[in-house]
Amino acid sequence: MKINKIIITVAILIGSVFCSAAQDAMSPYSRYGYGTLIDNATSAQRAMGGVGYAMQSGRQINVMNPASYASIDSLTFLFDMGLTMTNHWASDNGEKVKDFGGGLDYITLQVPITKYLGASAGLLPYSSTGYSFGNNIDNGANSYQGSGGINQLYAGVGVKPFKGFSLGVNFSYLFGKTRNDNYVYTDAGATTLFERVMDVRDYNVQFGLQYFLPLGKTRSITVGAVYSPGKDFRGNTYGIKYDTTNDSEPDTIGQMDLKGNYSRPATWGAGINMQVNRRLMVEADFTYQQWSKAKFNAIDGFEGTQFDDRWKVAAGLQYVQNQRGSWFRRIQYRLGGYYTRDYIKFGDNNVKEYGVSLGFGLPAPASKTLINLGLQYSHRQATPNPLVKEDCLYITIGVNFNELWFWRNKIK
Repeated sequence: MKINKIIITVAILIGSVFCSAAQDAMSPYSRYGYGTLIDNATSAQRAMGGVGYAMQSGRQINVMNPASYASIDSLTFLFDMGLTMTNHWASDNGEKVKDFGGGLDYITLQVPITKYLGASAGLLPYSSTGYSFGNNIDNGANSYQGSGGINQLYAGVGVKPFKGFSLGVNFSYLFGKTRNDNYVYTDAGATTLFERVMDVRDYNVQFGLQYFLPLGKTRSITVGAVYSPGKDFRGNTYGIKYDTTNDSEPDTIGQMDLKGNYSRPATWGAGINMQVNRRLMVEADFTYQQWSKAKFNAIDGFEGTQFDDRWKVAAGLQYVQNQRGSWFRRIQYRLGGYYTRDYIKFGDNNVKEYGVSLGFGLPAPASKTLINLGLQYSHRQATPNPLVKEDCLYITIGVNFNELWFWRNKIK
């Protein structure tokens, strides 16, 4: 146990240094809006298609619904961190681009406060921006590059006011910076950089509830729901024009507060989870965000972005032969899939994405700690005009430490 405590402490220190989460694979679609939105799924949940609104477990952290924090055992300490590696392919008009990425994805921990009250805190990604592509223009060429993202540092509590029913809330501090660069190269040899910078310093709140209903001795159903109100972003955005050929001083060509000009919509989520004999768990989730009502205004030199309503359907399952058996019997097998209509819109084109995933939860010897391995394939493209087609392979590695930190041996 002491070794695990040391590992956890080191991981927290690493996370505090690398405070931004791993970027998504290089996606041209992340050039628009706030980038690629990322749901709050851990490595185990991503292997199940990204479900979690109705998931309750005393052994896994579930940030997707803060009501789940109340299900932790009163003697248990949980710590979960995940890494993601990506292999990305994009094709446009016969031209293909391949890219690799990855890094630290998330850090979370969960502790009991009382028998009916649990708390969680950690670092999660909210969105990611990463792309690099170009095109020819009259008498020159354009090159587009982007980087950065928005992260969220959260803390939340969950409570069981009466049997079967739990409530929870997450408070998040959103922070991060995104850069969208446009290099213009002329045939005469001149190069001009137009850069848009968005710096976010904001807060967010999420409410959740779950209801657990036993169906006899071997089966149970849990329903869950979450809600996060919409609001304006806080921070600022500005544009920079820089003539790199003459090495002149950069000019600020636009500046605007995010409040009143840039916003995000309310998020609604609901799910249903069924467990059979503590071996099989099946869940289906639905998420809806009315991004068509959100704002993303233009500034001098840079256009705004048109949004569309985002929704996601996800389903997944997990099977374990015997949670208290031998090592092989305690391996968890996971499978899932999802379909998303994204919030980015190009004229009459919507961006849609689907994916499938599988994974394993490998138990550490003589411990409740799990090594979660996952593999996910996703495909993204616009419709009806496909524009850029993207395929991505994600490899996720998560370590879920499960320790009895609050147990005290009796003195004989």
